[in-house]
Amino acid sequence: MTNSSLTALLTTLNLSPKNHHLIENAFVHRSYLNESTNFKESNERLEYLGDAVLELITSDYLYKSYPDYQEGMLTNIRAALVRTESLAEIAETLNFPKIILMSKGEAATGGQTNKSILADAFEAFLGAIYLDLGLESVAEILKSELFPKAEKVITGGLYKDNKSFLQEVSQARFKATPQYNLISEAGPDHDKEFVMQVVINNQSYNKGTGKSKQAAQEDAAKNTLEQILHS
Repeated sequence: MTNSSLTALLTTLNLSPKNHHLIENAFVHRSYLNESTNFKESNERLEYLGDAVLELITSDYLYKSYPDYQEGMLTNIRAALVRTESLAEIAETLNFPKIILMSKGEAATGGQTNKSILADAFEAFLGAIYLDLGLESVAEILKSELFPKAEKVITGGLYKDNKSFLQEVSQARFKATPQYNLISEAGPDHDKEFVMQVVINNQSYNKGTGKSKQAAQEDAAKNTLEQILHS
């Protein structure tokens, strides 16, 4: 393994992988395949697996840690914990921007700080660790990096989704329900990027982006909440 930042990451997490190439593959963005023959595939399949492992271990942790909470609340807390922003924050803390391999073009447009790319790489990393070292090793990573955030999510009410929270705020302040307008959509069918904008009482507020209209609406709601509550 030649990437010193990846070596430092494994040391920080106390991991000794057996299949180094598999772990490296977790950091291969799709765009990198156009510029290198070192890898046959991107990290997308590992991301798919890591997403499932992340959901399982997080569900198990919340189920055992909060025995008085009902299914609906546990689901909302889990969603808040594993949302893109949360995973991207962990990835940044662990120095993923220096490890992810991507094309020069992708890097030039801010790819290494793109929250979606960072979150996807974190999930892919979990998938690779699961395959190489097993479920318990993934659980140890999440215990140190993700689960300490659970109490903040609960006490801060962050498990409420942004659209629901914005609707509460909007109805209280403006006696109106937020509307979401599609501003644009771009990219191929398998990797679209949507831009949505919040409109309240015919006044335009902040925009949001996402890989689906729902995700873009959620992002727009989050950005509008920041705009309204902190203005």
